[in-house]
Amino acid sequence: MKNIAIIMGGYSSEFEISLKSGNVVYQNLDSTKFKGYRIHIFKEKWVYVDDLGFEFPIDKNDFSVLVKHEQISFDAVFNAIHGTPGEDGLMQAYFELLNIPQTSCNYYQAALTFNKRDLLSVLKPYGIKSATSYYLNQGDEIFEEQIIEKVGLPCFVKPNKSGSSFGISKVKTKDELLIAIVNAYKEDNEIIIESFLDGTEVSVGVINYKGKITVLPITEIVSENDFFDYEAKYLGKSQEITPARISDDVAQKVRTVAKKAYEILKMTGFSRSEFILVNDEPFMLEMNTIPGLTTESLIPQQAKEAGISLEELFSNAIELALNK
Repeated sequence: MKNIAIIMGGYSSEFEISLKSGNVVYQNLDSTKFKGYRIHIFKEKWVYVDDLGFEFPIDKNDFSVLVKHEQISFDAVFNAIHGTPGEDGLMQAYFELLNIPQTSCNYYQAALTFNKRDLLSVLKPYGIKSATSYYLNQGDEIFEEQIIEKVGLPCFVKPNKSGSSFGISKVKTKDELLIAIVNAYKEDNEIIIESFLDGTEVSVGVINYKGKITVLPITEIVSENDFFDYEAKYLGKSQEITPARISDDVAQKVRTVAKKAYEILKMTGFSRSEFILVNDEPFMLEMNTIPGLTTESLIPQQAKEAGISLEELFSNAIELALNK
């Protein structure tokens, strides 16, 4: 029986979704192989939370915990932290230093993919298309005319390093641009402003399943709102259709690009890439390396369509980590 620490929470606006993801993992672990421990990671505390809600502090020196006079250490970590410090490389580097296997990609891949600007820049020379973009760092002078001249209207203003659509705005007029930039800076000190891509939004997971890089069924996103924002993702304001209603030829293009990106980046663990299909060509928006694992989330939906249960999905991730 292996002791598995399921880390959840984190330091970003996504902590509530992460807690949900972590609890889904906890509830669906194969209890014949693994003993799960829910570990809440917050700025003010790292604690193991037992089934009665009692908290036991984590010793950060070796990531162990003392529970009723018993020192518990962990064979592997299941990373369910969306955003910092679980998705940007910090926890990955920490566990690598401690030589504790963990389920997500390595720290370099995590840091790279968490930064939308850097990710798209690295993939561009390999022929992976993305929107025209303009970058801002906090403190930069804002030239509204210059931005609009480059990306056009409407456009999207996004925090460069954030998830779950926090801080994202669709800008339709020049008057809305500065408001959107201020809103994005609440989430991050770097901003990416992208041209509007008019097309079908799709999302696709790529995982290593039983030793083989596997592209999961593609999901089509149909948002009731202006775009796939927080409400659409988590509050039922969207249709998520798996498999996507696209032709076999277009689906093959999406699968090819998603797998190519996974392989170029030497990814391990989960990934979920988002694309807009423009004239049947996939344009990449971003790649998530700690995608949502709640019952409403896309990766569980896609795994189900592929005939993979949550228990199998999570067991596979842990076993791959243990055998790295």
